[in-house]
Amino acid sequence: MLVRIVKMRFTEEGIPDFLRNFEIHKNEIRSSPGCQLLELYRDRLDPTVFFTYSYWDHEDALNQYRASDLFKEVWEKTKIHFNAKPEAWSVDKLVSLP
Repeated sequence: MLVRIVKMRFTEEGIPDFLRNFEIHKNEIRSSPGCQLLELYRDRLDPTVFFTYSYWDHEDALNQYRASDLFKEVWEKTKIHFNAKPEAWSVDKLVSLP
């Protein structure tokens, strides 16, 4: 399983638009083939910092999503509100305890 972690820093003015766009599209993203989980987090000390965590069956599934019209639409409406370059990591999940 591949875990994709994306850290995004927004302008304060852009946060409501980002949250609205995420709310509109979250179920579509989660329903993308190979997506097992989608989570959104907000930093407790800096409310302009958000993280998405998504779990994918394999890298090809993530790449197919990233090439999709859905991703392009969501990303276009998201990136205009950044106040810093986003950071992203693809990691392998090794251990998970329920």
